[in-house]
Amino acid sequence: MSAVRGEFSSRFGFIMAAAGSAVGLGNIWGFPTQTASNGGAAFLIAYLVLAFFLAYPALMAELIIGRHGQANAVTSLKKISAHKWQKHFAFMVGFGGILCAGFILSFYAIVAGWMLSATLEPIASVVGLNQTATWLGEQSLIRNVLFTLIFIALTILIISRGVENGIEKWSKRLMPALLLILFALIAYVMTQDGAIEGLQAYLIPDFSSILDANLLVSALGQAFFSLSLGTSVMIIYGSYISKKENLVSLGAYVTLIDVFIAFVAGLLIIPAMYVAQAQGVEIFSATGELLSEDTLVFQVLPALFDGMGNAGLYIGFAFFALMSIAALTSSISMLEAPVSYTVERFSVKRLHATWLIGALIALVSVVIVCNLGSLFGLVITITTKIAQPLLGLMCCLFVGWIWYRSSLLKAIQQGNPSVHNTLFWKIWPWYTKFVCPCAIGLVFLHSLLS
Repeated sequence: MSAVRGEFSSRFGFIMAAAGSAVGLGNIWGFPTQTASNGGAAFLIAYLVLAFFLAYPALMAELIIGRHGQANAVTSLKKISAHKWQKHFAFMVGFGGILCAGFILSFYAIVAGWMLSATLEPIASVVGLNQTATWLGEQSLIRNVLFTLIFIALTILIISRGVENGIEKWSKRLMPALLLILFALIAYVMTQDGAIEGLQAYLIPDFSSILDANLLVSALGQAFFSLSLGTSVMIIYGSYISKKENLVSLGAYVTLIDVFIAFVAGLLIIPAMYVAQAQGVEIFSATGELLSEDTLVFQVLPALFDGMGNAGLYIGFAFFALMSIAALTSSISMLEAPVSYTVERFSVKRLHATWLIGALIALVSVVIVCNLGSLFGLVITITTKIAQPLLGLMCCLFVGWIWYRSSLLKAIQQGNPSVHNTLFWKIWPWYTKFVCPCAIGLVFLHSLLS
């Protein structure tokens, strides 16, 4: 089965692919702006706590379900369902995750399209195409539609190549490039006036706001969004993992890399905001609220790069190339969720399924672009703050309440025979059964009541 479906060829390949799925615009675009909007260091602490104590256990649940099932999300969940009602529930959770992944990719592709156009803008300026550079840097319907479609096409081309030659191969190339550019930009920004003030805002917390309910909702949504939870993505990636691998350590590596890059991205974006503010760019309103959260990086950073003279063109290109790479490593996982289901459920060739699903998502993206003011924020809220935590909670319920404990232990022991003697096995089953559903449910309930 795995030979037909495809499988990651190495431990490093999986870690790069799963970390690539987790490390995307959610880390480099979403996390810093969420941090700036929700009290700086207080949000950072809440995010770190929730990522390790709620998101990691949920990630492990999804990876274990996927590797045990060796199939798409719906089929994998059905394989651990003993009764008819459980199989119906499995379809709802699995297919709900697939739909969630598709809708996330539909708005994600729009933002990634902005990144692509911002990457090309300094190139156009360097070669003297000033009118083109102006067009690339301004919001317009034609530009947004064009670059959204280009980004979706790039994602389709990678996914159509399969697991090893597509997802794994490109993740191994893109992730190291992302890290190299990120650290180089941090080194530069830290030499500028205002950077230290931004660093203090990012790292010194105001503990009075750390238990604010809205802050916790945002932090939990960010943790689930950045780790691609509740979208069936990690169930799919889990199904491509060899049964010889230790899932406990693999999940820990992915979580650590995701959290680390989100933290490092904050070291770039937050100080860059204060550097831009020192140069006269308006970042916060009179009441202290962040201005233009969704498009912050497209307003603050270009202004920062403009103040650097000719060097700013090259640094601007490097930054938005970084953002485009981060977007691509995540988008390929989002498209894989519906593609794998279509291939296995309807026996469609991967190439045909990829282009068909990609075309449907592109259509949804174009509808959102044409109604940006009313649909863009709505789709983000429904998918990342409601659907993802809720679907992640349901995966925890599957592992904690539906999957027999003895069968679950056998699934984890593959690749880790002595796991039953570890602290992980002594804590994780009951933690996933009781603590995760209750904690996620309370935060989710508050978000609805608010």
